[in-house]
Amino acid sequence: MKKVNYHTHTKRCKHAGGSDEEYIESAIKSGFQELGFADHTPWPFDSSYTSSMRMDIEQLDDYVNHLQILKQKYVNQISIKIGLECEYFKEYIPWLRHIIEEYKVDYVIFGNHFSSNEQKNVGYGKMKTDETALELYLETAIKAIESKLFAYFAHPDIFIRGYGKFDDVCERISRQICEKAKEYDLILEFNISNYICEPDSKHYLYPCLDFWKIASELGCRCIIGYDAHQPQVLEQQNGYLKAIAELEKIGIEIVDVIPFLNHL
Repeated sequence: MKKVNYHTHTKRCKHAGGSDEEYIESAIKSGFQELGFADHTPWPFDSSYTSSMRMDIEQLDDYVNHLQILKQKYVNQISIKIGLECEYFKEYIPWLRHIIEEYKVDYVIFGNHFSSNEQKNVGYGKMKTDETALELYLETAIKAIESKLFAYFAHPDIFIRGYGKFDDVCERISRQICEKAKEYDLILEFNISNYICEPDSKHYLYPCLDFWKIASELGCRCIIGYDAHQPQVLEQQNGYLKAIAELEKIGIEIVDVIPFLNHL
């Protein structure tokens, strides 16, 4: 299996560090054959709102152009792909499709951080959530999968983290997500950021192995994602090896190739 990662951020998102080149150098040092950048996409929010977790629209040019320069600089050492991590905000999807074509990005991944619009602040992850919020997460996830826009679903189990437990509600939602992913042959990402950042934890809600047992049962495919917000994260081997061991034990298929977009 090739060593790849398609979930790499940059400091433009306001909560990551290091230079673009440092991520590439760390990936080469760690033996990656291909590195994909998928920083948080900007959205055309109201002018009165500025997101604290994603690049500004004005930074898109620099993001793509600088990575294109580095892609050529390191062409003989590693393959570089340029993507975006995007939510499914229905009102902004036409804008996103235009951006994808304008910048000729290689792929987009689905990160379900907010149910409908970041400005409304129904978020998932560290924020505490309830059953109603989980139903919104499911509804958005289904729409995103059916859109056929995304190369894979990043951290699909992130909703369990803020909910705080894996109960019958989580089991039902996990099953519906995995059934839809299987129907559309969408890859699910096993996100190892917590394995790397919290290596001594005895119990992880994210990644949640109960979710992944359902994914395996239903015949889904998965890819390992570092979700790197610092270059040195890509040099950490223990989290990667732990993920391989867990996934092999569960019996789910691990892939190292994702579908890329074809532009005219």
